[in-house]
Amino acid sequence: MTGRFEFMHQSSHPDRPTTPADDWSGANAAHLAAPARIAAAPASVTDEDVALVRASLTVVTPHVSELAAHFYSILFSRYPQVRDLFPAELDVQRERLVRALLRIVELVDDPDNLVAFCSRLGRGHRKFGTQSGHYPAVGECLLQALSHFAGPAWHPALATAWQRAYTAAADVMVRAAEEDARSRPAVWDAHIVGHVHRGHGIAEITVRPHQPYPFVAGQYVSIETPWAPRQWRQYSPANAPRPNSELTFHVRAVREGKVSNALVHHARPGDPVRLGPPEGDMVLRPTRQRDLLFVAGGTGLAPIRALIEEVAQGSISDAREVSLFIGARTANELYGLDDMLRMSQRYHWLRVRAAVSDERIPGLEGTLPEVLAEFGPWYRHEAYLCGPPQMLSGAVHALRRHGVPPRHIHYDPWDTPVLTAPLGPPPPDEEDDQL
Repeated sequence: MTGRFEFMHQSSHPDRPTTPADDWSGANAAHLAAPARIAAAPASVTDEDVALVRASLTVVTPHVSELAAHFYSILFSRYPQVRDLFPAELDVQRERLVRALLRIVELVDDPDNLVAFCSRLGRGHRKFGTQSGHYPAVGECLLQALSHFAGPAWHPALATAWQRAYTAAADVMVRAAEEDARSRPAVWDAHIVGHVHRGHGIAEITVRPHQPYPFVAGQYVSIETPWAPRQWRQYSPANAPRPNSELTFHVRAVREGKVSNALVHHARPGDPVRLGPPEGDMVLRPTRQRDLLFVAGGTGLAPIRALIEEVAQGSISDAREVSLFIGARTANELYGLDDMLRMSQRYHWLRVRAAVSDERIPGLEGTLPEVLAEFGPWYRHEAYLCGPPQMLSGAVHALRRHGVPPRHIHYDPWDTPVLTAPLGPPPPDEEDDQL
């Protein structure tokens, strides 16, 4: 790339290049096409700006944790009115700020993906109560924090480069939020109508929004509970859309996880919750007579179950056969297997297999990648995957090694995941958003 670039809107799928298979319409296409209406941002960033911003990261990166804490200290000191927009404990929020900042810098010379990423952030920030007037204040305090940790390396040209980069990103976020506000609310009030313990620290929780909640099978939803105000966690509905808009979530209680433990151990029918807008792009595409392969690990089975339920309704897929692989470390952790086996008895086209990696069980032994390789080939299938990052990565590599083109492998990487993965090795008690 030479010269300068102008921000352009994303015309198709925000996470990967457009392919002929993306040229489709209907309810599943509508939610992906919505971001394309965002107008181009007016700000531009030059190649020199990109070089300066990236070079400055080598100076501030060793201090990223301190930088985030310093930023929030400045922000709340100068603009105390915004403190109520944030949770009482800021540890997670500090890391997410750093991740978002690093991701923006990574994409600063990739306008399509930068617009997609910032648009997603802008839409998602509506549920926090973020207003367009907050962005200049955030930019001012962010540049102040960066200059503090850059020290002598901070100079006027670098300040201008950061200002342009931040302004460009903020412009996209504001425009995305404004566009989103024209078509849907920032949050949906809801209440719990069903709560069933499924064993192994998992609860099946059904909530009913107080107004219609449009989503597509395979997407995920952020939830806020009264026990942890302003702390949002993402969970995937385990059902296709219902006429009454009810959503069923499978939530695993994670040690030290405030939201998951509240939902599993304290929530009861009648308790209120709030829902953010649906997100994610792991939705069914027209198969064009390609069979379907689903791969699930742990409570990653929830969105996979929703997709299979949608296949059963016959609205999208024309697949002749659907194969489901469920993976776990032990047989006791094969969550949802019995439910899916019962579903396979109702639908002759559904075949269900399980894989256990850490226990010797004849017929089930092996990791998901190993079992996938054994039962292939899959190069004629459309594949959908959800589960822990390590399982996801192994399954994707296994499918690609056996000839499945990347355009036929669908999953929500959550930018691996950009705003939830730990910056370093994850502590064993960290709450995992991806369910």
